[in-house]
Amino acid sequence: MIESESTVPRIGQIVQTLKGRETGSYSVVIQQLDERFVLIADGDRRKFDRAKRKNIAHLHLCDYVSPEVQNSIIESGRVTNGKLRYAVSKFVNEVLNDEKKGDMFDG
Repeated sequence: MIESESTVPRIGQIVQTLKGRETGSYSVVIQQLDERFVLIADGDRRKFDRAKRKNIAHLHLCDYVSPEVQNSIIESGRVTNGKLRYAVSKFVNEVLNDEKKGDMFDG
């Protein structure tokens, strides 16, 4: 089975949880375990050292990859919880708010 690019999570990509206790929350992909599972963390409730193993089918892959997180993991294999918090808050504040502002002007 050939997967399209949008269904393959990338390191540093922002995801929204669709199933489970943390439904609706945003996290960052920090490791790809196999074709079905990734490790996610947000730096706040879910720290880098205690990342959550999550089925890709239970995640919405947002079209945003944090370059800070991606570069840090590629260079050192780790990322600080502060960078994870920054990446999630930057996405929520900039990308989501921009989408909502665009929706207001459509009507």
